[in-house]
Amino acid sequence: MKSSNWKQKELVCLVLYAAVFYWIVIRRSLRLSHDHFFKLHGLRPGWISDQLNDVSDAQWRYFRGNLTILTAVFGFFSFAASVIRKSFSLKANGMSIVWTALSLAYLMYLHGACVIFILGIASANFLLVKIFGRTEYFLLMLWIFNLSFLFCNRIFEGYRFSSFGSYWAYLDSFRGTFRWHICFNFVVLRMLSFGYDYHWADNFKSFDQHCDYCASGRTCYAALQETRVADDKFSYSIYLCYLLYCPLYIAGPIVGFNAFASQLDSPQNIYSTWDVFLYGLRWTFSFLLMELMTHLFYYNAFAMSGLWKQLSPLDIFIIGYGVLNFMWLKFFLIWRYFRFWSTINGVMVPENMPRCLNNCHNLESFWKSWHASFNKWLVRYVYIPLGGSRKKLLNVWFIFTFVAVWHDLEWKLLSWAWLTCIFFIPEMIVKSLARSYQVKSAFGEFIFRELTAISGAVTITCLMVANLVGFVIGPSGINWLFSGFLQEGGLPTLGGLFISFYVGTKLMLHISDAKQKDKTR
Repeated sequence: MKSSNWKQKELVCLVLYAAVFYWIVIRRSLRLSHDHFFKLHGLRPGWISDQLNDVSDAQWRYFRGNLTILTAVFGFFSFAASVIRKSFSLKANGMSIVWTALSLAYLMYLHGACVIFILGIASANFLLVKIFGRTEYFLLMLWIFNLSFLFCNRIFEGYRFSSFGSYWAYLDSFRGTFRWHICFNFVVLRMLSFGYDYHWADNFKSFDQHCDYCASGRTCYAALQETRVADDKFSYSIYLCYLLYCPLYIAGPIVGFNAFASQLDSPQNIYSTWDVFLYGLRWTFSFLLMELMTHLFYYNAFAMSGLWKQLSPLDIFIIGYGVLNFMWLKFFLIWRYFRFWSTINGVMVPENMPRCLNNCHNLESFWKSWHASFNKWLVRYVYIPLGGSRKKLLNVWFIFTFVAVWHDLEWKLLSWAWLTCIFFIPEMIVKSLARSYQVKSAFGEFIFRELTAISGAVTITCLMVANLVGFVIGPSGINWLFSGFLQEGGLPTLGGLFISFYVGTKLMLHISDAKQKDKTR
């Protein structure tokens, strides 16, 4: 009882501190944006109270600028596919042809004549799987084939038709509106998934996990992925539909072949029409929140302009923190938008951002919640085949290196990957020791929570550094970042940040406790 009362009082203090923290961050952010907007690049006239809008991020600018046409296209495709399915009572093979035709029309607009490259590589991969898929060294061949094209696509920037002869040179004038080799990174993951699921088809064990969805008669994603599909599902038409399925083609989320193919026959039954409507409504509110954020706070424009390097350590932190929150919300909106359209069409895929960026105090939970569908893909097709938790310390290096080169061939991404691995090692050691530690008293619980909060503060600091290096400042900015905070004027700010992250971790522990109580009721 005393422990409960003490935790309630602690929670009140933590919430008050958090309120003051965000009041300072918001107030200072508004002042920075107001004082420096004329020096920033990437601001455009906005629609909220004559404010300028920060569209300096190319990915967000492209998505936001094409949102209307994307919605119209996906709305038409969804309506057409639904009418055809009901009119002809189509199952997997029939729907795969319908969706492949619709997706090819979509790809022709995106990539023009470069669709030839996509179909050529995809067809070669299909033949490789069908010919060698049940042989001993197939997985090695599959990885060599796909990694070779992953690298070559980037090195040769999607190839030129003229390099195959002057006869084909005229096709270089019809390359579409979007670089095909950027989207092909996701196609590579799907080709690998198809190969693995075909290779494992004869060795699938019955799936007997019981979750709330399965118990209620619905089918969860894990059950779809771990249940073997019939041999006729490994056809060329279903394979091509899986690779090119337009709601997921550009950005995912990533879905395994087994899960996708099984839903062509029987559309998902987890979410009702009302659930999908509410999901879309929440997305709309989140989009409006992003619009408000980019009209008031020019975090990304500061980072893109390099102006933040001239500011105080406190302002550098505020902008860095704001950039990471902007990135989280950007990907949240992009991934949920495409997941929404996929769900409407009966294909349920994993949620990519199941947890807020500001509710993760260790590396493992952060990477399970950031691009979560990719995490599931990596666990199934890379981590477990490499030995799983038995070789965890070694596996993280291979996995994060692959993730870096999959994103792009850049040193800053490799720096991000290797920094993350370095930060992962002490966390894994501490977690291993914590599992063997038994809390036997209230004082022991108090010490354990304090140590968890301190380690959480360290982890959040490391996460900020790794992600800023990987996606904003690059490895050349590490010395500048450290020198800014480790000088005399930066140490008080660094101390304040550590206390704030400590408080944040304590709040996350209270949230976790509340969720645990709800489960036990």
